[in-house]
Amino acid sequence: MRRYRIGSAIFEDDAAAMRPALREAYEYRQRPLCLCRDTGIAMYIARMGDQFLIKRMPLSGGDHDPACASYEPPYELSGLGTLMGTAIQLDPSSGLAALKLDFSLSRTGSRAAPVASGENHETARNDVKRLTLRGLLHYLWHEAELTAWTSRWAGKRHWWNVHWHLVEAGKQMTVKGAPLSDILFVPEPFRSANKAAIEQRRATALAAALPPKSGPRKLMVLVGEVKEFAPARTGQKMVVKHMPGFVFLIDDSLHRRIQARFENEIALRGVDDSSHLMAIATFGLNTAGLAVVEEIALMVVSENWIPYESVHEKKLVDALAVSRERSLKGLRYNFASDRPIAAAMIPQHRPRPVVLYIVPAHASDQYDAGLDELIASRPEMDAWIWRTGEGEMPPLPVR
Repeated sequence: MRRYRIGSAIFEDDAAAMRPALREAYEYRQRPLCLCRDTGIAMYIARMGDQFLIKRMPLSGGDHDPACASYEPPYELSGLGTLMGTAIQLDPSSGLAALKLDFSLSRTGSRAAPVASGENHETARNDVKRLTLRGLLHYLWHEAELTAWTSRWAGKRHWWNVHWHLVEAGKQMTVKGAPLSDILFVPEPFRSANKAAIEQRRATALAAALPPKSGPRKLMVLVGEVKEFAPARTGQKMVVKHMPGFVFLIDDSLHRRIQARFENEIALRGVDDSSHLMAIATFGLNTAGLAVVEEIALMVVSENWIPYESVHEKKLVDALAVSRERSLKGLRYNFASDRPIAAAMIPQHRPRPVVLYIVPAHASDQYDAGLDELIASRPEMDAWIWRTGEGEMPPLPVR
């Protein structure tokens, strides 16, 4: 049972008195303390309709006890480690994460669209200083706590839930001093009965992407599920779920690059009807009011919205999905595929947490050496390793 300190009082998370205490703390901007540690770990309160939820502060997951639901794996086990303190900086006074991005949020003139953002094939210098578009999507997914799963949640994670958590995560981030939420657009669940109100809210939200009378055009960031890419009368179009009648235009050159760069993601989604293809894209509105994509990255996620990047990771994700053990999915961020990361972690496993690694069949000696270093860096954790070139997935260390 989780316990929190709110002001001078201590509550268990199912206590009847906790709801009014959360409402009051929300109004007065008080921070609850998670008491998984004696010193207490600062949290924040988010509102979902009439409910008030306690959420983990950005970049604080490693401070929690491994048995705590707010715990997250050491950053060094994923691509997040190299971004800490450089591309992602925590403001201790506000508790917000300031982000440095390697893609533009404005456009001057009508330059050709850049190559779609995906793996970073450049030097380590670019790995650590700025977030790629895919890196931002991974960070939003991480802070929205969508990388966590237990079978107890089966059937309870839908788009309305994913949407709310992504929007809340965006409120805890800033770009150049302004809230990321000001330019982050995540389509709300569409209901035909509320069509007019939803479209009005959308128009209000997208006003920031309208072209100015002069100067650079401001861009927004879309995070949404791709329904399809299809030919338009000129160029191509991307149709996003929960946005009927609204399309994002993509020129032919960028579309070809998307098909080449994200061939694996598109193929993985194509062979699994239960999975979702997620897009993160920068876009603006032209003078006709049409949305035009400037840069884009894709990510495939399972039925439970857990990211994966290969058939082997999908098999692992599916196996973890039916376990009552809480698992946490590792993400690559800016790392290229030749860098080893933890595929997942089971933090509450006893007697020690277990980190799960998947080694591709074509792994180089350099990959193996990096994996050995990664495992040696966390001697307090056990390692489970699946070398895909040697056979089927070993049994998981789960109940």
